[in-house]
Amino acid sequence: MSEDVFAELETLQQESPEAVLERLIETLRAQKNYHRLFDALLMKEKQSMGVELLQPTSFENVGEDQKKEFELAYVDAAREVGRLFLVENLYPDAWLYFQTIQEPELVAEALNKINPRTVPEDKVEELIQVSVYEGANPEKGFEIMLAVNGICNTITVFDQMNAQLNPESRQKVVRLLVDQLYGDLVQSLQYQVQQKVPMAPPTDNLRELMAGRDWMFEAGSYHIDVSHLNSVVRFARLLSGDDPCISKVIELCEYGSRLDEQFQYPGESPFEDFYPAHQNFFKALVGDENDRSLGIAYFEKKLEQEPDDEDKQLIAYVLIDLLTRVDQNERAIELAEKYLSQFEDPNTFSFTDLCQKTKHLEVLQNVARGKGDLVTFAGALLDAQRQTQTQES
Repeated sequence: MSEDVFAELETLQQESPEAVLERLIETLRAQKNYHRLFDALLMKEKQSMGVELLQPTSFENVGEDQKKEFELAYVDAAREVGRLFLVENLYPDAWLYFQTIQEPELVAEALNKINPRTVPEDKVEELIQVSVYEGANPEKGFEIMLAVNGICNTITVFDQMNAQLNPESRQKVVRLLVDQLYGDLVQSLQYQVQQKVPMAPPTDNLRELMAGRDWMFEAGSYHIDVSHLNSVVRFARLLSGDDPCISKVIELCEYGSRLDEQFQYPGESPFEDFYPAHQNFFKALVGDENDRSLGIAYFEKKLEQEPDDEDKQLIAYVLIDLLTRVDQNERAIELAEKYLSQFEDPNTFSFTDLCQKTKHLEVLQNVARGKGDLVTFAGALLDAQRQTQTQES
């Protein structure tokens, strides 16, 4: 900084403290020194309040009767500085301020405008850091990760982090992965068909590419990383039942079912027979009434035949999830009462939540009575009364 500015501030001090601070703010704006601008804006506020200035962002030396006023000034300053950083595309710096004042939307919107394929190489990691790991815009961060670092890295990170994301973000990332894997697999099969059947009509539909072409799978052939296929199909259970992406997932399952057995990695119960089990699950979600009946029957049979109690609970959990998604709540509650009434984990399954969402609080009352749980019983009793009164009014 030029010595002239220091001298100018000394001169302005003879005029007024306000003149010093105005010139300081003007200088910092011109220098785009926005972190220090934040300090200067709060110094100006403290000057007007008659408070010492050398700890400009601290609330400690602000009187109780002035804290509300200072808090409003703090938010305004953070908002102003955050916007200035966004103008310069300095997203991590902007996020620091908007996250602090709990206004994440502007950063999320700004990140959303980024084209992942034009991100400078030296900015990739910082954008992934702020978007994914700090939560500014997880789906955009995964989109950048997928475009730059590839599907392998993206699958690994998503597998580690998906439980920390909200359902909407999870589903958006899963769609990205499904579309990427499906597109890559179609491209690989298109190339193979063109090599063997040059006159074959073009198609970008996976099912059509496989139809009548068993030779594609001879001698243990595969056309995509089979561990990626396994992961993406597993992730797809996070999609909502009306998601149009599920039709692609069913085709991916059809492809996986035709691979050599050594490449059909088993899942945990009830998905040991990985691709056929997932086909039944997804067809039950989006298929016709016959598909729905067959899919539900598939998992009911597994539940009936499973001798291990822990595995029975895993199967019941999947079946209950499926039943609630297709609006068969009566059957879902019946199974939950039998197999999962002791489960109260907000991150996986909560029997209480299921009873609330499906409006079966009488079942919750019965279970609570059987467990001697007076608190849950009373809550279910009174919430049921409230529901009845609301319906009657």
